[in-house]
Amino acid sequence: MDETTRDAMMALLERQKAAFVAARPEPLSTRHERLERCARILLDHGDALAKAMSADFGHRSHEQSMLTDVMPALSLVRYSQKRMKAWSKPEKRHVNFPLGLLGARAEVRYEPKGVIGIVAPWNFPVGLTFGPLAQALAAGNRAMLKPSEFTERTSELMAELFAKAFSAEEVAVVLGGPQTGQDFCSLAFDHLLFTGATSIGKHVLHAAADNLVPVTLELGGKSPTVLGKGVDVAMAADRIALGKTMNAGQICLAPDYLLVPQALEMQTIGALQASVAKMYPTMLANDDYTSVINRRHRDRLVGLVDDAVAKGAEAIVVNPGAETFEGSNGNKLPLTILRHVTDDMKVMQDEIFGPVLPIKTYQGIDQAIDYINAHDRPLGLYYFGDDSVEREAVLGRTISGGVSLNDVIFHVSADDLPFGGIGPSGMGSYHGIEGFRSFSHGRAVYTQPKINVAGLAGLMPPYGKATARTLKMQLK
Repeated sequence: MDETTRDAMMALLERQKAAFVAARPEPLSTRHERLERCARILLDHGDALAKAMSADFGHRSHEQSMLTDVMPALSLVRYSQKRMKAWSKPEKRHVNFPLGLLGARAEVRYEPKGVIGIVAPWNFPVGLTFGPLAQALAAGNRAMLKPSEFTERTSELMAELFAKAFSAEEVAVVLGGPQTGQDFCSLAFDHLLFTGATSIGKHVLHAAADNLVPVTLELGGKSPTVLGKGVDVAMAADRIALGKTMNAGQICLAPDYLLVPQALEMQTIGALQASVAKMYPTMLANDDYTSVINRRHRDRLVGLVDDAVAKGAEAIVVNPGAETFEGSNGNKLPLTILRHVTDDMKVMQDEIFGPVLPIKTYQGIDQAIDYINAHDRPLGLYYFGDDSVEREAVLGRTISGGVSLNDVIFHVSADDLPFGGIGPSGMGSYHGIEGFRSFSHGRAVYTQPKINVAGLAGLMPPYGKATARTLKMQLK
């Protein structure tokens, strides 16, 4: 994929900024109509986008692409259309006594920032482009999009579709590889949203800092899954297996490792094997099972397993059809469960982002909580069990971007819940009203009454008795 020059991107950004200023203020109907054009792209070209994603992955389940990219993107578009009128209403705020009695008024107006830069990843290239775009448009902004070069066909198709549906002054797609991405993140946007790896997020933050661009970082990390008291092991295994094998585990919110009571370890492994076999009796020729994105990523995952085994882990390959993956032309990998993992193994240090699932055992819930707290704060945390005291202990004593109880990943599907990380797993959020406000400027507007408040309260020199009264009242 050819790089786009920094000069070309800067010129495009200036066009969008000029168009934004010239059109102010735009009615909500304009925002609604732009969102409708996004919806039409998804409705009219969802199948084509799913085919492009499959070609980019080597193979990606068509139904999965519709369920995890096209459908959630459309849902957030419709949700934003429905809610943006309420979100946009000025919010009344209190003024200090007795100013309100004298006629002073205060409010916050949520106004568009201007031009939003959106850097989308390869793992959900459509959903993680249209999702933040929907909320940026709902807030009244223009947008420049930088999709991933790893999903080249999908990125090129989106560029073509957006160019037909939008003027370049409204929404523009910038294509290119690493240099384009680096230059894109250094532009003077009014806000920048990046979704991707924590290691890259650090560079994005540095690049944005030169222009004091506010940044939302949607990163990843090692999301723990705790099996607790009263857990239904079979149910938990079904849900964990689905979350870990969907998109071949290439999900920022995928369960990264399990914390399981020692007495339940082998039962859990057996249940996971049975769950995978139900979903995927075979994998190599199974259209439902998605491929790892490329050979380099596949080799990295194999390397994580090899490193763990070399350091004492036991690898259990979940391969229901007893197929030979090494000899295949593609990059599919079966789920590999790892027992006896330790923190000196790379698999317990880096985000896995693939079908590899370590299991750690614990004696008591305090041990599991201490382990979570001894590591970086994760994007997601998952707890399975029916003991409310234990559940609240896990929630109350840990910190994570979000939580799903008795399931994995599902909190991201609730459009009205904020989605974001904390610390190394990200900063800021979108979805819900929080997304609208991320892309808006909360502008304070204070209206002073006709009466001379400053003089009445003794705020103007020469200071005297009125000043003393005000200070005595306010400094109680």
